[in-house]
Amino acid sequence: MKVTETKLQGVLIIEPQVFGDSRGWFMETYSKKKTPQISCEFVQDNHSMSAQKGTLRGIHFQTYPMEQAKLVRCSSGVIIDYAVDLRRDSDTYKQWISVELSAKNKKQLFIPRGYAHAFITLTNNAEVIYKTDNYYSPEHDGVILWSDPELGIDWGVDNPILSDKDSNAPLLKELKI
Repeated sequence: MKVTETKLQGVLIIEPQVFGDSRGWFMETYSKKKTPQISCEFVQDNHSMSAQKGTLRGIHFQTYPMEQAKLVRCSSGVIIDYAVDLRRDSDTYKQWISVELSAKNKKQLFIPRGYAHAFITLTNNAEVIYKTDNYYSPEHDGVILWSDPELGIDWGVDNPILSDKDSNAPLLKELKI
């Protein structure tokens, strides 16, 4: 597996080795041995499908003590995946990175605890699968408004398809995290 660091501490792009032949292909999507930079134990897998291109999910996070690290991949279609630094004592606080994840490129994004996560679909029927190192906790669930000017995220669309939760989310400055 090829592991590439990003400008955000601990956020990694993972490119699995793919073995293909006339029958198709095989890859390991995660190997603790091959990615020692990922020092967490995954406890839950999640799988979402977004039917329409332009669907935005996020900007989501969980608060202490239920923060989650995530290993995200796109198994069908194409998305742009985002990690946003919410660590107040970090030099990159409120900065973000984006990576195209697709069924074709098979890249994955590792997002450690202390970051928020979001993605936007570039195709219809985009499926996203991600591992987490902590269980979902509704009491610790957090969301930031997708268009928060303080973050200035470039989504590539002006009117994304949003859930009620995401369209009514507060600004980061309104949160106590």
